[in-house]
Amino acid sequence: MSLNIGDAAPDFTLPASGGRTVSLAGLKGKPFVLYFYPRADTPGCTKEACAFEEALPQLGKTGVTIIGVSKDSMKAIEKFAEKYNLTFPLASDPETTTIAAYGAWLEKSMYGKKYMGIERSTVLVDAKGKIAHIWPKVKVAGHADEVLKAVQALK
Repeated sequence: MSLNIGDAAPDFTLPASGGRTVSLAGLKGKPFVLYFYPRADTPGCTKEACAFEEALPQLGKTGVTIIGVSKDSMKAIEKFAEKYNLTFPLASDPETTTIAAYGAWLEKSMYGKKYMGIERSTVLVDAKGKIAHIWPKVKVAGHADEVLKAVQALK
């Protein structure tokens, strides 16, 4: 399934760091960002998470919620969040249901071997629950700033 700008955001309910639960219903009426990352506590994922954490004060002013999603276990996610003092929710989707619904579960290839994995990507959902922006194949450097600009443009 591929998402397009203007589509309704697919429904989800996931356990998240800090004993939280994140869900589409719980975010109703508020803009939010779901960013999908391959694996907690790896170099690229750490840089990306820390960049979003640094941008939180500015993002918070816009009223947007940032949520990181991976297929890691809650134990790995909690450890990652604690290690880097990540205050925004990191959600666990071990069955990849939400990851797939948002188009981030794809066939990848390394050294000629094909396998399924998470494509680092980000989706911005507006306050009406519609897809406002999609960033496929995210490059970590400068990404949090790009997201902030798109969020600010929602207003």
